[in-house]
Amino acid sequence: MQSASQGPAAVLIGPPGSGKSTVGRLLADRLGLPFRDTDADVEAVAGKSVSDVFVEDGEERFRELEAQAVRDALETHPGVLSLGGGAILHEHTQKLLSGHRVVYLQVGLDQAVKRVGLASARPLLVLNPRSRLRQLMEQRRPIYESLAAVTVATDGREPEDVVTEIEAAL
Repeated sequence: MQSASQGPAAVLIGPPGSGKSTVGRLLADRLGLPFRDTDADVEAVAGKSVSDVFVEDGEERFRELEAQAVRDALETHPGVLSLGGGAILHEHTQKLLSGHRVVYLQVGLDQAVKRVGLASARPLLVLNPRSRLRQLMEQRRPIYESLAAVTVATDGREPEDVVTEIEAAL
């Protein structure tokens, strides 16, 4: 595994509902490493939930906080790192991810909707969650694919099975 100076052992990316938090925690436990979620880092810095940052400060402010959280985590976190679904939209973040062990958790729309739910508190999915999630997934898929060193499908699979595949690939 990489040392702290080399960054995280694994960086998980993917759309909402792909399992980044669940799989990330399990993978970190299996590897005996810490887990970190950049959304939690944003909430700690902002002193409020991601949803509240979006509503009160706007998406642009959220993306600034998110980019800083990703930058800090890539420099200092030696464990498993989960990025928010849209973190990869920031061009500088894309460059920073180069050379890291990036794992794209791939999920189909139906599974993502089941996992996220249609009455979601996720700020970008407020109005028409299914349609908006489809749009986000289509828009971001090429970026996820281009950044990934490893791609793992999560549809219809237990998180433990996904972790086993990631562990073998790493």
